[in-house]
Parts: sequence; structure tokens; C-alpha cells
Amino acid sequence: MSKTTTVRAPSMGTMMSVETLLHTVSTHAQSQLRPLVAEIDCKGLYPTEYLHELGALGGFSAIGATELGGSDLGLSAQIRVLSAVGSECGATAFMGWCQSACAWYLRQSSNATVRAKYLPEILSGKQLAGTGMSNTVKHLAGIEKHLLQAQPTDGGYLVNGVLPWVSNLGADHVFAATAQLPDNTYVMFMAGGQTAGVTLKPCAEFCALEGTGTLNVRFDNVFIAHDEVLAEPNEFKDYIQRIKSGFILLQMGIGAGVIEGCLNVIRQSNIGAVAEVNAFLDDDEATLRAELNDILAQTLPLADAVYAGAVTAEQRLQVLKLRLAASELALRAAQSAALHAGAKGYQVRHAAQRRTREAMFVAIVTPAIKHLRKEIHLLEQTTNALEQAS
Repeated sequence: MSKTTTVRAPSMGTMMSVETLLHTVSTHAQSQLRPLVAEIDCKGLYPTEYLHELGALGGFSAIGATELGGSDLGLSAQIRVLSAVGSECGATAFMGWCQSACAWYLRQSSNATVRAKYLPEILSGKQLAGTGMSNTVKHLAGIEKHLLQAQPTDGGYLVNGVLPWVSNLGADHVFAATAQLPDNTYVMFMAGGQTAGVTLKPCAEFCALEGTGTLNVRFDNVFIAHDEVLAEPNEFKDYIQRIKSGFILLQMGIGAGVIEGCLNVIRQSNIGAVAEVNAFLDDDEATLRAELNDILAQTLPLADAVYAGAVTAEQRLQVLKLRLAASELALRAAQSAALHAGAKGYQVRHAAQRRTREAMFVAIVTPAIKHLRKEIHLLEQTTNALEQAS
């Protein structure tokens, strides 16, 4: 399911295969991320140094072209990297997804200036990056109104409004967002925590993922130059179609990592005499493992197709269905992990408790389960109508 070709890892200066990259990331996560998990989860620690180190190892480079500092190993490789991180910490996998998603947007942009300015630094992890696209994706699905508004001006746009939460963000971070113009078209652009007119504020406290750098972002007459634009209004419709499947598929890495973490809890809980009584529970390790393997066996080849730019309507529907399956499996796996752990799993610092909250996040982060089901329903209706018409 992975590519066998090797490429030069820009930050390491050595030839690296997908398997070598995964081994490197996994080993690094076990030694450097695992000791931080409790602080990330319970104290809201943002793991700046770990994220920079992950980038230096090539952990964000798989979806970048080699001429811009990437390894070009592909979308499927990036999903597997995020899963390796998520098997230790779902919150950090989510931060990695934000970074990877921002790189994906830049890769797909026709604006060579904005690509050259941001993409190499994001791929290397030197520049940390978020994604403010939750509102946009929900708006385009008819779920909520668009929160950022733009007015054309000399050399670019003036943007106003508030995004209630943008993750993997800080004063020295950058992020991508969209704004709606008076004629109901859209522009997508890059901005940063230090951009003039941008104000970052803390969000209300969450029950989980407090260490993800999630902030409220206010735009007050923020000037966005054309050089900072990812997609101008006349190209936005095609652009959003190009980025959407990759945006969603990258989240499969978070889900797979969280599920893997749940399987680890189940396996550890079955050591000793308690395994006998745990055998009476639903969703044992083997059952959940088989379902995860099946989801990944469908996801990775699909990710390769998306990376190659050849995506059919049927494949776009499959992307949504796989993302939904990952959410549903994460919830089942987390509940099973908690039940296997028993009373110990009800302790705040137990991994089963953390995985339960992480799995709930996989199910509600955009696109949430209800969002996915709505889009799947609409796409299937459209497909059926076309078939009947023909």
C-alpha cells in the first residue's frame, strides 16, 4: 500500500523510503512525544519543539514537490505519518493534520509566489501553520453562514470578521482562510498571527485537545495582497474541489492513530486474569483491527489517486464514506478500550479516558459525522437522479 521508490529527504540529506520515514517518525514519537502526552492533554501544553523536530525529520514533507523542499512521497504516506503520531497522541496528530492541510492548500494553488513564500518552510516544520477552513467547509455544505467578509481594494482585499477557532496557531504561526465577497464569490488566502489587523484570543476551555493552539481569530480591516492569495474568486470553485478530498483524507491519519491507541489500551488491559472476563465484551482487538485494516486498505490507494489529481465523483463519495467509517470506528474502539480497562479507565489520566475524548473529537471535527452523512445523502441523491435520467 505504500510507494517503494526512494527520494531525498530535504531536511535529513539522505535517501528515504516511506517505510524508513514511518520508522523514524514512530521511534521519535515514542521517545519524544510519549512523555509529553499527559501535559498536552491535561495542562494544555503546546508541543512546539516536538513539531519542529517532526518537520526536520520529514514528517510534513510527503505532500511537497521536491523542488520546493518536499519528499513527494504522496498523500498516502502523509496519512500514515499522522497515524504514527496519533497512536501516541491524537491531539498532536490533529496539529500535524493542520500543518499538512495548509501545505496541501499551498501545493494546489496556482499562485507560484505564495507557494514559494510559505510551502518550503511549512514542509520542513520551520514555520508552523494552521487551517481556518472549518467555517468555509460547513458554509459550502449549507450548514452555517460565512464568517469572514472581504472587499476588493487596490492590490488585494480588505477582510473583516471573526473565526471562533483556528488550531495549530500562535503569534508566529501562519494559517489559511477564506472570505466572502459582496457578489457571493470567495477568495482563499494566507495570513499570520502577526498580520496587521489580526487579533488572537483564547477560546472557551474544551474538555480535550487544549494543547492544540486553538484560538479565536479576529480580522479588522486586514489587507490581503494578491501575493498572499491561494485562490482568486474566479478560480475558487475549481480550487476548493481540488483541495477538499485531500483535506478530508488527511484526517484519516488522526482517526487511524486514535484507533491504534485504543487497540493498545485493549491489548494492555488483557494482560493477566482480567482477559477471561474481557472476552465477554463486544468489539475485541481482533475485530477492531480487521475493520481498521480494511478502512486503510481502501484509503491509501484512494489517497494516491487524489495525489495524482485523478478524482472521479464516485471517488469523492468514497472519501466521505471512509471518513465517516473512521469516525464511527474510533467511537466504538474508544468505548471498547474504556470497557476493557474497567475502573482504571475511568481515571482522568488513564489512556482510555484520553482516547475517549480524542475519539469524540474525530467524530465532531469538521466534517463531523452529521455533516458527512448530509453530504453523502446529497451526493447519492444526485447520482441516483442522473442514473434515472439516463
